[in-house]
This record gives sequence, C-alpha cells and structure tokens, in this order.
Amino acid sequence: MATVAESARAQQRPLVRRTSSTAPGGRRRHLGPLLAIAPFYVLFGVFGAFPVVFSLYLSFQDWDGIGNMRYVGLQQYKWLLEDSVFWHSVLNTFEIWFLSTVPMLFLALVIAFLLHSQVRFGGAYRVAYFVPNVTSMVAMTIVFGSVFAQSGLANSGLKAVGLDGIGWLSSEWGIKSAISLMIIWRWVGYNALIFLAGIQAIPTEHFEAARMDGANSWQTLFRVVVPQLKPVVLFAAITSSINGLQIFTESQVLFQTDDVGTTGGPGQEGMTIVLYLWQKAFKDHQFGYGAAMGWVLFALIALFTIVNWRLVSGRRDKETRRGR
Repeated sequence: MATVAESARAQQRPLVRRTSSTAPGGRRRHLGPLLAIAPFYVLFGVFGAFPVVFSLYLSFQDWDGIGNMRYVGLQQYKWLLEDSVFWHSVLNTFEIWFLSTVPMLFLALVIAFLLHSQVRFGGAYRVAYFVPNVTSMVAMTIVFGSVFAQSGLANSGLKAVGLDGIGWLSSEWGIKSAISLMIIWRWVGYNALIFLAGIQAIPTEHFEAARMDGANSWQTLFRVVVPQLKPVVLFAAITSSINGLQIFTESQVLFQTDDVGTTGGPGQEGMTIVLYLWQKAFKDHQFGYGAAMGWVLFALIALFTIVNWRLVSGRRDKETRRGR
C-alpha cells in the first residue's frame, strides 16, 4: 500500500523542465565559447563601431584635434555645399571612376573568358594577374610616376612610333588617364578571377551547345556567358564603385609635395574626395569638416550601389518575366 501511495504522489508532482540556466553548470557551459569570441567584438567595438559613431558626432562639431569641441550643428554640411573645391573633387572622382571602372570590368571579363579556355600554364597566368592586387600601391605609384614623366617610358614609346608626347602629369585628361591606368592595372586581375569563378559555375553543356550551333568565341561570350553572369557582374560593379569612389593613394603619392601635402597636381585635376578629406582633416586640422565630408561620401557610395543594383537586377527581372 505504501508503494502505491508513493507512486501516486510522484505522479501528482509538477514536472520541472531543466533549461540551460537551471541545469547544473548550464551558464558556465556557455562561458567558454563567449570568452573565445569576445576579443573580436571588443576589437570591432573599439576600432570599428566607435569610430563610425564618433565621426557622425564629430561632423556636428568644430574641432582641431586638440582643443575643445564646439557644436556647430549642420554648419559643416552647409559649408560643404558651398565649397567649390569639394565639388571639383567630386567631379574628378566620377570622371576617374568612369575612365577606370568601365574598361577594367570589360577587360577583366575578356581575360576571365580566355583563362577559362584550355590554355597552358593557366595557373601561372592567374597568379600573374592577381599579383598587382597584393603589391604595395605606394611603391607602384612611384614607379608609374617615373613611367608617366615627361621623358618617361610612356612618352618614349609614343615618340618611337612617331606620335607626340602627352603631358601625363601636367594636363587635365593626362592626369586622370594616368590615375585610371594605375587603377586598371591594380584591379583588373582581381575582377578577372571573380568573373572566372562565375564562368566555371556555368554548366559545360551550354558551351557545347553554343559550339555545335556554330557560335564563335565573341558570340559565346556575349550570348552565353554574360547573361548567366549578371549576379557576378553586379557584385563586381558594386565593389568597383565602392573602391573607385575612394581613390586616395594614387593621387596622394603621385603628386606628393615637400610640405607633406598635395593639391592633386596642376589645376587640382587629381584631387579626389578622399584626398580632399585627408587634406582638410589631417593637414588643415579641420576634423569636423572632414567627418562631414566622409558622411557625404558614404551617401554617394550608397546611392551608386542602389543605382547599380537597380540597373542589373531590374534587367534580370525583365528577362525572367519574358522567359515565363
């Protein structure tokens, strides 16, 4: 009878579910993994999140980097809209971006298509194309400065074929062309490898079908590869736009002056947004003005990203609807 009574009382007791917090050592069990990933969040907070938030706060302040801050509200942005040098730097940045990004993406696509073909030493070619991306841009800008000098290798080659030399570092379009060529040299191999990865994901049956239909290499590239490569093209276009709107090293080193500053060359034709930001913040010690310029640059990059996304994804959606 006692056993029956005890079992009945046991059935009437409420069941207590043990969770990770109530189980013995439950909280301590998660302590190790949390401590393991904590350094990342600490470093991100100190060197990532805090500078972003502080720069936004700083854009509403007048500060020289040492003295007390003085709140000026939106005055920094108002001065920015009235700054003719800033708008000149915006125009220069967009012109250099167009001269470099458009031909670079096309050339990278062609190189990727050629690398996808059965060529000998394909691995060596891939390494060779990627080397410029990991090379010090400061060192290579110094080299390119010698190449584009008035008596440099570029003008010597032009004169060898009977053409007049170009003022690469003294004329408006010479300066922008020189900077654009450096950007193309640096990023064409990187984007070629990105495109190559996308091409290799295309089923081989599509290439075989195009070959059986008598399509040549150009027809295969533009009618088979490009339509299926649009997501990769979108990624490359967005990343190239982000990098292209943040041009700094090429202009800063190419036209470096003795007073540890630069005006972007003759006529400020090499003055980009980031170079002007650096000049105002770290040379003229107008950190609030530089922070405001940085947030305007962020808005321009976001706008460019949205435009690229709409152009590429919009066309793809239309083609999908037509296919249905």
